[in-house]
Amino acid sequence: MPFTFKKQIFGFMDLLRFKKLVPNRRRKLAEGSPEPLPKTYRVNETAKILHPGYQGAKLVGIEQNTADTKTYTFETDRPFYFRAGQYVTLGCKVGESEVSRPYAISSAPKAALAGRVSLTVKKCGFFSGYLFDEAKAGDLFTLGDPSGDFCYEPVKDAPRVVAIAGGSGITPFYSMAQAIADGTEDHALTIFYGAKTEGDLIFKKELDALASDKIQVVYVLSDEQKEGYEHGFIGADLIEKYVSGDYTVMMCGPQAMYDFADRELKKLALPLRRIKKEANCVGMRDAAAQKFTLTVHIGFDTFTVPADPRETVLTALERAGLKVPSKCRAGGCGFCHSKLVSGKFTVAGEDKRRLADVKFGYIHPCCSYPDSDMEIIVPKA
Repeated sequence: MPFTFKKQIFGFMDLLRFKKLVPNRRRKLAEGSPEPLPKTYRVNETAKILHPGYQGAKLVGIEQNTADTKTYTFETDRPFYFRAGQYVTLGCKVGESEVSRPYAISSAPKAALAGRVSLTVKKCGFFSGYLFDEAKAGDLFTLGDPSGDFCYEPVKDAPRVVAIAGGSGITPFYSMAQAIADGTEDHALTIFYGAKTEGDLIFKKELDALASDKIQVVYVLSDEQKEGYEHGFIGADLIEKYVSGDYTVMMCGPQAMYDFADRELKKLALPLRRIKKEANCVGMRDAAAQKFTLTVHIGFDTFTVPADPRETVLTALERAGLKVPSKCRAGGCGFCHSKLVSGKFTVAGEDKRRLADVKFGYIHPCCSYPDSDMEIIVPKA
C-alpha cells in the first residue's frame, strides 16, 4: 500500500524524520533478500504457451499413411497449447514465393506442450505437393499459432459428438480422440469415417486402439463391401443405427460430402446450433483464362502483380513472391483482410466478411477472385 506521510504537530519533527529517511531506506534494503529478481514470471510463460505467435519448426519425421497422405512431425522452438480440432499454418519459401497453408493438427494437445506437433497432409495442391515430393527430415518451416473454432464447446455442445469424416477429414477427430483418451477433454465421440476403400483409411490402427466406452468408430466404404464395415455413404439412417438422444454433429471432409450430409441431416431435424462444419480452403474457379493486373500497396512499397480470374487474389500475390498475411484460406478468419481501392471481384461461396468490412470496402484476398484490374492495400505479414 502507498506510504502516507503524517504531518507532525511540531514542524521540526518533520525535519528530523526527513533526516532519517536515507538511513531508513538503506536499512530496509539491507534487510531485503539477496536473491536476484526473477527474469521471467509464470504468468508470462503461460501467456507464451497460450499465444505462441509464429515460430520455427523443424521437420523430424515423415510417415506414409496412404498412397496420397503423409503425416509430418515437427519439433517447435517453443511449447504451445491448442484445442483438439484446431489448425495451424505451415509455411516456407518455395522458389521465390513465401507460401503457407493451414493444416488441421493430428497429434494430441499434450504433445505440443512438449514441443512436438504432427500435421497430416493429403497431396492435392501446390504446397501439399511440395511437402509430399520435396520435404525431408531436418527441413525448417514457420508454424503459425493455433486457430479455428472447430472444437468441442462444453457450454453449447451436447455431451456426445457425432463426427462425420471423409478422407483426410479424419485428422481433427483423431486429435480429439487422443485428447479424450488422455483426459484432456471429457465427452463421448462417435466417428463415422467414410472412404472409398479400406486402403484409403488413415489412422485405422490408431483409432481402433483408442476405442472405449467414450470413443466409437464406424468405418464406411463406398467402393468396397467388406465384413466389419458399413457400405455406402454416411446418411441419416446410418447415424440413427448407432446414435440416439442429444448430440452435436461435426463434419470435416470434401464439399461433396458436405452437400450430401446437409440433405441427410435435415431428416434428423437437428437445430442449427448442433451442426458444425470445418471450412475448406478456396481452390480454383471454373472461369475463362484472362490477364488482369493487381496494383498492391504494402507499407510504403507498391507492386504490380499479374492475376488470373481462375485463382484467388491471395494466390496471385504469393505467386509474385510477396509476403502477405494468410491463415484459414476460406474467408472466415479475416486475417488477410485488405482495403480495396478499385476493381471488381467475386467472393467464393458465402461472403463471410464482417458487415464493417463490407461497408468500408475491405476484401479477403484468400476467397476473392479478380474480375478486373484491381488496386488493393495489403497489411504487412
